[in-house]
Amino acid sequence: MATEAVEQRTAHIRAVTVTAIASLAGVGAGVASSALASNAGDPIALAVLGALVLVQFPLLKGTGIVEEFSGKDRVFVVFMTFCLWFVTWGILLTTGASI
Repeated sequence: MATEAVEQRTAHIRAVTVTAIASLAGVGAGVASSALASNAGDPIALAVLGALVLVQFPLLKGTGIVEEFSGKDRVFVVFMTFCLWFVTWGILLTTGASI
């Protein structure tokens, strides 16, 4: 019984950590895109997003947070990073904020 509770807690902490890192990476990508891209059509913004997505996989494996990525895990990280990037960059473009 105690082992099951420990496993559930470990899985929950792993999920929260992966979500937090993907979300922060998305916000960082949005801010970086705003700083580096000249307009909404600039492909450098997608390069920034792609780079931050690709950096997360070795980071999560290297720190031991994730031992092995399933397809579902990869899709989740990409989706969360993209969503937060899209929202952050959209707000920064709409408000005209300069970084």
